[in-house]
This record gives sequence, structure tokens and C-alpha cells, in this order.
Amino acid sequence: MTVRARILVLVLVLTGLTLAVAGGTAYALQRARVDDAIDASLQRTAQEFSTYAADSVDPTTGEPYTDPRSLIYAGMLREVPAANEGMIGFVDGALEFTMPSGLPLGDDAELVAHLTSSLAATAEQGDGTGVISSFETSTTEYRYALIPVSVDDVGVGALVVGFDRAAEQASVNDTFRTYALVSLVAFAALAVVGWVLSGRLLSPVRKLREATEQISDTDLSRRIKVRGNDDLSDLTRTVNAMLARLEDAFTSQRRLLDDAGHELRTPITIVRGHLELMDPQDPEDAAATKELALSELDRMHRLADDLVMLAKTEQPDFVQPSPVSVGELTDNVLDQARLLGERRWLVDERLEATAEVDAQRLTQAMLQLVANAVKFSEEGSTVAVGSALRGDRLQLWVRDEGVGIAPEERERIFERFGRAQGEGSPRREGAGLGLAIVAAIAQAHGGRVSVDSHLGIGSIFVLDLPARGLVVDLHDDEDGPGSLPSVPDPVQRPRLTP
Repeated sequence: MTVRARILVLVLVLTGLTLAVAGGTAYALQRARVDDAIDASLQRTAQEFSTYAADSVDPTTGEPYTDPRSLIYAGMLREVPAANEGMIGFVDGALEFTMPSGLPLGDDAELVAHLTSSLAATAEQGDGTGVISSFETSTTEYRYALIPVSVDDVGVGALVVGFDRAAEQASVNDTFRTYALVSLVAFAALAVVGWVLSGRLLSPVRKLREATEQISDTDLSRRIKVRGNDDLSDLTRTVNAMLARLEDAFTSQRRLLDDAGHELRTPITIVRGHLELMDPQDPEDAAATKELALSELDRMHRLADDLVMLAKTEQPDFVQPSPVSVGELTDNVLDQARLLGERRWLVDERLEATAEVDAQRLTQAMLQLVANAVKFSEEGSTVAVGSALRGDRLQLWVRDEGVGIAPEERERIFERFGRAQGEGSPRREGAGLGLAIVAAIAQAHGGRVSVDSHLGIGSIFVLDLPARGLVVDLHDDEDGPGSLPSVPDPVQRPRLTP
């Protein structure tokens, strides 16, 4: 069963139960109300006749009644029966009087026989009290009051007032038959409307299913049209966002595989070509080919290491922050950088503070930036590192006096296998993954890496990170013990030196 059908069945079942419970309860209450009205009328008539029999006198003699026949006859003349009400009188156990108007109780032999036997039982009881009871014949059901009459032991009689209970309840039955018919029509209409509306409400789910069926590993561009602001619309937006992320991931993965394949095929082709052309009998040629093959294998090894590193950046535990002295980290980077080339090594600024960062990953990123600075600068030029607090941001940078980067290339160089392609850009060895790793490390810390560069002047690469858990160290200086180190204006940044 589809979701649409299950929802509709659930709604119809709940609606049917609600209509049945509400209708059944109202029907029972209405029937009870009609029975209460009948009993109230019977009790009132019985009370009035008993009072009349005790206090009235025979108008012909002026004396109290001495004959039950006259008393019952006079009492019946005083009543005007309703539409479904009737009266009959019994004298000495036999039917004597029948009310000409109202319900003809005397015409129902079964009722008369039942009342005769009931009158005899009441006379034997001897307490003179009346009874209110019900009796169902083959014709209908009656609700009646039997009031016994006894006058100075002259005779015994009884007045019977009765209602056709089935006729009184007929209006209630008619009303609820109409209710049942209307409920059935409304139930059918609800089924049709519910089927249509549930289909419209679930249309985003259906379109979502259709879209996912059409999505393949080669086409993730399909999106679902979003309408409204309900939960299903939010689900559609979430799925669209997920598809966008998947498309970006697959596109990046394909681009990575294509670029990695290209980068791996190049050294393989070079090694294969040289091996095919190598003269095994020529020691010099064999030694040169061996050196070239080892160089290309080293290049493939570095590429594999970089790809493994980029894969690790997707893991949640890629960075493991802990309290680190930013000043010591800056010094360590400079100490390790001195081994990379003959440059004029400087420290622009040194932040005396402790921050929550991953020292190993930041050192790796800074050394990669230093290696790039050495690669694209001349011997004897300046390469500087620094760290500072800019507002609420922790910044670490590497500055060089190298060839610089054209403005249109500054975003490309942080992409995987991204290299400067513009005219005049220097060609250097490398797979183009180093800066992508730096960008991933900055992003894993919740920050970013940027570059400011001028062709022929130099570049400065800045790691801009949130200053989480930063505690500035107190130290003694010329301003006196316990003073804070001077922090540059947050607006200012290290400037390039022409």
C-alpha cells in the first residue's frame, strides 16, 4: 500500500470512528431524553388522577365518589391525550372505558391482556400504588402507567395511561437516519477530496522519487521544484542541497581523478620513453636514465603522499586542537625553514599568546608556504614569517620577495592541481597540491588562506583563523612588569617590501 493510500485510509478510519461515536452517543442521548419525557408525563398524569380521586366528589350527589366506575369516567373526561398517548379504564378486572381520541390502547388485545394480569397482580399487592412499565406487542412497544382505584370496597378499577414508545422515538430515528445518510455522503466526499489533496501534498515526495530514479553517477544536475514553506518543501530543499553537494563532490572527485591520472601518466611516459631509448651497453646513458627514473618515481611518491593527505582532510579528526604557544610555533617554523634555501630569513611579528590550534598541521601549512616562497624567489632575497592578533582573528603569514602572482591566478592556485597559467608565470616542478593542502588545513581550523601579491615584487600568504581559546601571555618589558605586548592596529597587515 502506498503512502498516499495509507494516509487516506487512516484519515477515513479516524473520520468514520468519529462520526460513529458522535452519532451513536447523540442517538442514545436523544432516545433517553424522549423516554424521560414520556416517564415525566406519565408520572404527572398519575399524580393528578390520584389527587383528583382523593379530593373530588360526585357532581350528581355532591358526595365523594362511591363507585369506581364514575370516578374513572370522570377522571378520563378531564384529560386530553397527546398524539401518541391514550387512556383506558378497567373496572373489576375488565376493560370498561376507552378514550375516543388519542392512541387506541383498547384495540390491542395483547396489551389489554397484559394490563388485566398486571391489574390483578397490583390488587393482590394491596398497597394501592401505581406502576410505570413497558410492554412490547407484535404491533409496537408501549410505555404506560397503571393507577389502581378502590372505593369503599364497592369495587376495584384502574386507569391506564399509555404512550406508543416506538412512535415517540420515530422522530429521533428519522433524524439519525438522515444523519447517517449525510455522514455517508460526507464520508464519500472526504474520500475523494482526501485522495486528491493527499496526492497534491505528497507530490514533492513523488517528484523526489522520480528525480532520484533519474539521477545517475554521470548526471546529478536534476533538481526538484520547491513550492510552499511546509515540512515537505523543507525536505525538498534539503534533498536539493544534498544533490548539489553530491554533484560538487563527484565533480571534484572526477576532476581529481583526471588530474591525478594525468600527473601519474606523465612520469610513467617519461620513464618508459627513456627506458625504451636507453642503450644498455652505454654506462653513461644507463646512469642518466636511472637518475631520471628515480627522480620521476620520487615525484610520483610525493604526488601519492599529497593525495593521501588531501583524502585525510575530509576526516572529522584531521585537526586535533590543543593549547599551543603561537610564538614558539612561529620560531619553530623559522628554524625548519632555514634549511630550505639561502635566503634572508626574518620574523615580521611574533605573537606571545596561547591558542587552541593543531600545531602539527599549522607547521605543515606554514612550511609548505615557505617552500613555495623559496621556490619562486631568488637566493639572498627576503623570506619572512610572522604571527599576530588582528581583532578577534589569529593570523600567521609567510612573506617573500619572489616573482609574484597575477591577480587572475590567485584563486586558481588554491585548487587541486591548480597552477599559475598566465603569461609570464614561472614554470616550476610540482603537482599543484601543496596550496590545496594549506587551504584544507585552514578550513579545518574554521579559517581561510589568502594571498596578496604583486608581479616582480613578491607575495604574502596569510592564514586567517578564529582565535579560539586565545590567552595573551604577560611578560616584563620596558613598560614595566606585567604589561601586555604591543598589538598592531587590526586594520594593518604586513606590507610587501619592494
